[in-house]
Amino acid sequence: MASTNDLKNGMVLNIDGQLWSVVEFQHVKPGKGPAFVRTKLKAVLSGKVVERTFNAGTKVESANVDKRTMQYLYKDGEDFVFMDTDNFDQLHVSGVVVGSVADYMLENQNALVATHDGAPLYVELPASVVLEITYTEPGLQGDRSTGGTKPATLETGAQIAVPLFLEQGTKIKVDTRDGSYLGRVG
Repeated sequence: MASTNDLKNGMVLNIDGQLWSVVEFQHVKPGKGPAFVRTKLKAVLSGKVVERTFNAGTKVESANVDKRTMQYLYKDGEDFVFMDTDNFDQLHVSGVVVGSVADYMLENQNALVATHDGAPLYVELPASVVLEITYTEPGLQGDRSTGGTKPATLETGAQIAVPLFLEQGTKIKVDTRDGSYLGRVG
């Protein structure tokens, strides 16, 4: 058990049998009345975000979430297989849990895998990853204009929008949260 006074961003709470991650919180002490804590909570499994207010000092059940760095090995049917880099145990994580992160994940890449009582909750990648463009239409000479984009296929199979001047075989940095192009590498 924890108190609402102990909340931290990223902390996972068990509320009514569901796991919620604290996105942000704010302690509010109005001039009149008791203090309270305003929170923004994200459902760990569905990703739904809700706002909830607690009285200050209310007891909330914190969930024991184990976050480990694991190496992505390969895809097995609908599952993704990760290996614990400490003890070499393998963990099968369903494609539903991995979600859109799979678009930016290469074999042998490290990822943060969160589990609760042995069940995988979510997979987190660094904020950006370096991937190679495997296919894009050739850029035309003089296509250096700002703002113009074209579709490009990455080595993971994901498609993102890139500036017109980029060529096939170029390594680029991609934001893993929204799939946006962040720049050329090398």
